[in-house]
Amino acid sequence: MADPKGFLKVTERELPARRPIPVRIMDWREVYEPGDNNVLRRQAGRCMDCGIPFCHQGCPLGNLIPEWNDLMWRGEARSALERLHATNNFPEFTGRLCPAPCESSCVLGINQPAVTIKQIEVSIIEEGFANGWVEPEPPGRLTGKTVAVVGSGPAGLAAAQQLTRAGHTVAVFERDDRIGGLMRYGIPDFKMEKRHLDSRIRQMRDEGTRFRAGVEIGRDIAWDDLRARYDAVVVATGSTIPRELPLPGRDLDGVHFAMEYLVESNHVVAGDSVPHQIHARGKHVVVIGGGDTGADCIGTAHRQGALSVTNLAIGKQPPEARPEHQPWPMTPTIFEVQSAHEEGGERAFLASTVEFLGNDVGEVRALRVAETEFVDGRRVPKSGTEREIPADLVLIAMGFTGPERTELEEQLGAVFTQRGNVDRDADYQTTSPGVFVAGDAGRGQSLIVWAIAEGRAAASAVDRYLMGDTQLPAPVRPTDIAIGLLPA
Repeated sequence: MADPKGFLKVTERELPARRPIPVRIMDWREVYEPGDNNVLRRQAGRCMDCGIPFCHQGCPLGNLIPEWNDLMWRGEARSALERLHATNNFPEFTGRLCPAPCESSCVLGINQPAVTIKQIEVSIIEEGFANGWVEPEPPGRLTGKTVAVVGSGPAGLAAAQQLTRAGHTVAVFERDDRIGGLMRYGIPDFKMEKRHLDSRIRQMRDEGTRFRAGVEIGRDIAWDDLRARYDAVVVATGSTIPRELPLPGRDLDGVHFAMEYLVESNHVVAGDSVPHQIHARGKHVVVIGGGDTGADCIGTAHRQGALSVTNLAIGKQPPEARPEHQPWPMTPTIFEVQSAHEEGGERAFLASTVEFLGNDVGEVRALRVAETEFVDGRRVPKSGTEREIPADLVLIAMGFTGPERTELEEQLGAVFTQRGNVDRDADYQTTSPGVFVAGDAGRGQSLIVWAIAEGRAAASAVDRYLMGDTQLPAPVRPTDIAIGLLPA
């Protein structure tokens, strides 16, 4: 363990300060100031010898959190990095983008603020990159087997890195012009600057992973042709079909899905030219949806110079403290103030959109919104409570319903579940032999930490399929979730 009396001597969480709001909304850099090593060690020392580290159960990757907390407290950062990489291929991603279910499961969280696990994690990997400790790990021998990974998000990259290190020849196909999937074009730079993604891709390329950007499987190369060319295929295309809001006025100019807006913004931040970009400058912006994607839209709109930003959530405002029906070590639903929310705008809960209102030239000018009421367990607009909200730009950020399926069904014969995900067995294999699925394409919209865990587990299953056995770790199986061994 770390400091045996650490949790008694230090009872408060200390995190790096966020940059001043007037400064950070003028650029696209990450919002946090550099951390203090003394504070980091002090916080790592709060990790207690709890007997049963429930943080392991809270993390789908099974991160060895008490071990690297102890090593950081002792000043052994390189050893801490080795323990971190033992279970997580990309801690620089999870340390910035994961909502940290491990902290909800921290035993210290029963009666004190939980250990700052996420901040310690990202500090370890940052020190590793700064000191040149993150080096390529090419395989000692090649197996002669080939694997195609379709999709370069966290699940696809994790599967590719594991399989490359096992000695297989791996090619990652991405339909966008750059590798990274949602992390490249869905996540704004103020949450994760793309230099972190580029550094990891360089490591993977040096290990032998091959990247094929700008190639859309199903159109440029048919799925069945790809299967014929490779010994195994991993489908890691994500959950990309946005949830629609079919209301009157939905076809008005200025009403867009969140990802249309965020992808264009990320292209521009990367230096690309985007003709007729969806832009918030000087506009009243309304974001429908209270999740992470909605927050990304809010922060982006602030940086683009929006006149006003309003965020609508159909449900109740969550409590600020853990509710009784979600006791430790469950991950509670609590009121969250992300950096984007601090930067301005209004948040409205129990707000149901009724209609998009337009002007004479077919552009959105306002939203008609009503108070949400619950009728027979359904959330419906309450009659007589309608009001109008000015809106020149409306962004629908209500989540995603599943992967794109037409080509998978027609060319590969893939079967889909009732929830719209690619069907698979306990070894991540689809109904097509040699075709595996990992991440959101198989489990539905979820967390980045789940995507990496599934990518690692699917890689283990692929290696066993190709070689008859495997030494790759398999952190989770779909059946573990189904029978309640791990949180969904």
